[in-house]
Amino acid sequence: MKFADAITRLPLLLDQDRVSHIRDIFAGMPVPLVDLLAATASCSPYLSGLIEKEADWLRDGGLEHEDAVAAATEGFETLQAAALGEELRRAKRRVALHAALADLGGVWPLERVTGALSDLADRAVDLALRVHVAHEKRRGKLPESDSDAAGLFVLAMGKGGARELNYSSDIDLIVFYDDSAYAPEDQQEARAALIRATRKMAATLSDVTGHGYVFRTDLRLRPDAAVTPVCISASAALSYYEADGRTWERAAFIKARAAAGNIEAGQRFLQELRPFVWRKHLDFAAIQDAHDMRLRIRDHKGLGGRLEIPGHNMKLGRGGIREIEFFTQTRQLIAGGRDPDLRCRDTVGGLKALAAKGWVPAPVAEELIDHYRQHRDIEHRIQMVNDAQTHNLPKDPSGLKVIAAMLGQADEQAWCDGLKSRLERVHELTESFFAPGEEADRPEMSPAAQEIIDRWPGYPALRSARAQEIFKRVEPELLKRMARAGHPDDALQRFDGFLAGLPAGVQLFSLFEANPQLIELIVDICGTAPGLATYLSRHSSVLDAVLGGSFFSPWPGAAGLRENLQSVLQGAIASPNGGYEKALDEARRWAHEWHFRIGVHHLRGLIDADEAGVQYADLADACVAALFPVTAAEFARRHGTCPGRGAVVLGMGSLGARTLNATSDLDLIVIYDADGADGSEGAKPLASRPYYARLTQALITAVSALTAEGRLYEVDMRLRPSGRQGPVATSVQSFENYQLIEAWTWEHLALTRARVIVGVGEDGGQLAEQVEKLRTDVLRQRGTDSRVMPDLAAMRDRIFAAKSPDGLWEAKIGPGRLQDIDLIAQSCALRTGEAARGTLAQLRAGRRAGLLEKPEYDVLSSTFRLLWRLHASGRLLTEGPLSTDEIGRGGQEFLLRETSCDDLAALREALEGATRKAAEVIAGRLPDGPAH
Repeated sequence: MKFADAITRLPLLLDQDRVSHIRDIFAGMPVPLVDLLAATASCSPYLSGLIEKEADWLRDGGLEHEDAVAAATEGFETLQAAALGEELRRAKRRVALHAALADLGGVWPLERVTGALSDLADRAVDLALRVHVAHEKRRGKLPESDSDAAGLFVLAMGKGGARELNYSSDIDLIVFYDDSAYAPEDQQEARAALIRATRKMAATLSDVTGHGYVFRTDLRLRPDAAVTPVCISASAALSYYEADGRTWERAAFIKARAAAGNIEAGQRFLQELRPFVWRKHLDFAAIQDAHDMRLRIRDHKGLGGRLEIPGHNMKLGRGGIREIEFFTQTRQLIAGGRDPDLRCRDTVGGLKALAAKGWVPAPVAEELIDHYRQHRDIEHRIQMVNDAQTHNLPKDPSGLKVIAAMLGQADEQAWCDGLKSRLERVHELTESFFAPGEEADRPEMSPAAQEIIDRWPGYPALRSARAQEIFKRVEPELLKRMARAGHPDDALQRFDGFLAGLPAGVQLFSLFEANPQLIELIVDICGTAPGLATYLSRHSSVLDAVLGGSFFSPWPGAAGLRENLQSVLQGAIASPNGGYEKALDEARRWAHEWHFRIGVHHLRGLIDADEAGVQYADLADACVAALFPVTAAEFARRHGTCPGRGAVVLGMGSLGARTLNATSDLDLIVIYDADGADGSEGAKPLASRPYYARLTQALITAVSALTAEGRLYEVDMRLRPSGRQGPVATSVQSFENYQLIEAWTWEHLALTRARVIVGVGEDGGQLAEQVEKLRTDVLRQRGTDSRVMPDLAAMRDRIFAAKSPDGLWEAKIGPGRLQDIDLIAQSCALRTGEAARGTLAQLRAGRRAGLLEKPEYDVLSSTFRLLWRLHASGRLLTEGPLSTDEIGRGGQEFLLRETSCDDLAALREALEGATRKAAEVIAGRLPDGPAH
């Protein structure tokens, strides 16, 4: 479409002399275009001058180029510095005129206007940089380097980085060089030459000559600008940001873009800087930093006080562009570390992404986008009048009339009134997010409660002044909600333990302040589940997951979890400064969040103990299944790939049966098949047996080692052949021989729970099938042995002699309790040769085979369900023996809800009655009958 045909709006006519003059100059051209030129000239002396200066270009169809920047700068690569400076100024005039006319005539949307100005800046910087680098090379001042642009790269910051340059914008740049492009002995010489090239580049763009200027260039966003040169090495910059980077610099790098010079090196630098900009945890402490920054800007610019339209700063003033940008960037900083989809450079894109992910209500985002676009339109028109880098509306009525006319508004007073309402609305939408709440009064507290509260200032989490400041604002709401809890004294006591266990508090207290709903969750946990509160104090970052949008989504299952963790691990390994150790940390952070989710869902009654047991098992499966291949790959880097067919990991015990609780460890066995291979082939080859033994140790370390992010699981390998005396990894041939010839009955019973979780190596999948077939074959062959039940009876006696029930509410150890029922269930699976692993499924197998009568099955299965609910719930409440006094009334109510009992007396009666009946059934099935 021709430019003239795309015009949809016009400024109002003001200066009739300029209107007549422009119409005369362009007589005979399309009427809509002439009308636009005349109306534009009537409002803007600057644009009027450009129109006259570029009249021939306009007549020759200069506005018809699809890519205004490419057309205006064609062939500039061959120019020398002096000629380039002059030609860039001509190109700037033409692109500026093209953008202004397209903007005022409604031909281009805002993004295309700012995009064209940003593209011109990128092109001008790149050309100027390269011409001066080439000059340094010709002078022999720059050491040899194969790196593009001698390793120099330019980051466009601020609006330039986001491709949002305003009409008369200066450009914020940071210039670095890739020091790896030079030998150590050439570093100083290269540095000096590159600094000279950078200074000359800035002068080429920003010096005002008889032809004007290209862009005012600001290089002060570089690290420690007061003492560093205009160009520094990438390695020095990374060291600075890692050690001394501040929140405002993190916010600035949201928009950073490799724009000129060695783009590949620039993108690599930004990739390496990601951990500084995008924190892995939700960063609500950034809100206070951003608020402080806003206040400093207002104070410095004198922009506080009453909102008046005359002279108002559309960028920094109340309700202005910067408030929308800060609102967007701060929320991006909070959550962008966890969600890459939020890392948009542009403001409109950032708001849309935040709305899509639930961080900003969609109507608020749409309203702010509309205000932002209108603010930017006004900003451009302010600057178009005289090409002044200002954001202030005119102070006089005649000046305001010009801006209104450029927007097509004849009633400037009505326009001013509407703008004032819009500015106030933007301030209303954004200020509540930033401004910290006033410190409220504490509720009345009992002397005992006050004694607890008085201890808090001495806790590690409240050592810093900033933590104390934020907590003072959060504390009243915490105490009010505790006072309203069902059992306030318990809640306060548990919160005291939670607070005492926190190593630091700024991030968490900021999280509470920005998300008061989390306070309710904390009070609920502290008042009900002290065990979960203890877990939370060790892993407080798991609260991030509650705000992530999917905390209450349907359970993804073992396959979904495994796929998700695999993605997390691969991202950690591939990331800058990543690798195997980082992957282990990320696995722990990821698993802790899911572990906490299961606990909260169980506590809140969204799932019951049976579902919780399966979900904990799904989580453990995913961790082992995702980590073993990563561990094997890391091990293979040093010792070569797995010799033979590979190895599989078997989950045993509760993991194999898929009934884990909140504090379960993992029983594992590793089985391998070297398939005749003598050993591995790698930098440090190993014979097959030590290879798999050390690979198994590496897996145990990957799962159980304590890293900066805590521990995944304790691992128990004692169920392997020969227990502690046997090798940690067993060949499949040895495993088969042992199970068929040497294994004791208790080992066959344990085998009924074995389940292959993951395999690695060339033939890990088929090895898994072989091991499972071997398992069922062993059960069928050994289950008919007449010693099974006598051995079970003897084993039962030894267990009871070694450990008596641990307290009144013991659900696991003792006659008729979980372990006892598990053993009789396993004997059913062994004697029937059934593949079933879970206790209830094994009991059903016994019932079908006639090993249990229906009344016996009913007693055992109903008792198991009661005991499992008591045990699983108790493990969530406390890591030690279950004491109803210590868990408090909130914990007691949770237990009663889970066990469907009216009160503790009813629960005690149900427990005693059920275990007595179960013990009688089990004893009746053993060789010595009821005597056992």
